[in-house]
Amino acid sequence: MTDLPLLVSQVGATRVFTLNRPQRRNALDDTLIDALATALTRAENDPATRTIVLTGAGESFCAGADLKYFLQLHSEGETPLGFLRDVSDFATRLEASPLPVVAAIHGHAVAGGLELALACDVVVATPTALIGDGHVRNNLLPAGGASVRLPRKVGDSTARWLALTGALIPAPDLQHTGWLHAIVEREHLHTTAFDAAAQLATHAGPAQSAYKKLLAELNSFDERRDLSSELDAFDTHWQSHDVPAALREFLHRTPPTALPLRTGTR
Repeated sequence: MTDLPLLVSQVGATRVFTLNRPQRRNALDDTLIDALATALTRAENDPATRTIVLTGAGESFCAGADLKYFLQLHSEGETPLGFLRDVSDFATRLEASPLPVVAAIHGHAVAGGLELALACDVVVATPTALIGDGHVRNNLLPAGGASVRLPRKVGDSTARWLALTGALIPAPDLQHTGWLHAIVEREHLHTTAFDAAAQLATHAGPAQSAYKKLLAELNSFDERRDLSSELDAFDTHWQSHDVPAALREFLHRTPPTALPLRTGTR
């Protein structure tokens, strides 16, 4: 498989973005975010493209930001804030894009991976996909929009549980929220995503694009301010606590198992 961090292909009117760092569970770094931003611009400027499907190569959708990249920045005397500002800006662009975006989730959608999915219009997932905020597990705060988008996508109570426990839960435990459009077995994941994209493409045009923009604006309240506050909080926390120590510990830790959505659930 190619070493490119992002694979881009076309299926009918649908542009497919495949995160392609499978050896890192498609963790986000600067090269991947840059590639996503460029690919989004090209898709939006292509009259033949009416929808986007966002998916991941290998065993996961996206396990979040690349913590090794965070530690690399730290060793160079930098913080991840500039990179995370790019992540936040891309997620905002994705949510506001005139093209409807369908996320196809399998494996893991955690932290930054969850934040990408939250910026999409439609989300389909496998029953075994583990989804969660996850930041507090590694002494981190979100910076890609989770504190802003998670409550309005899954509801305040569920958002607080995911945010404050860092729990990773199987997709079916989020079905009650209405956020997930469909939960299907892995062999049907991409077919289901493409079917949803095809239905969206049927109604592509100025009205759909304007409606999507309206939804983003009316749901956002003062989203620009809130996203800026999220980045500021990340930076203050990074500067005030030994976050790199927690990241090093995590990178040498046994991968976490799923936690229930509520104590006593099932």
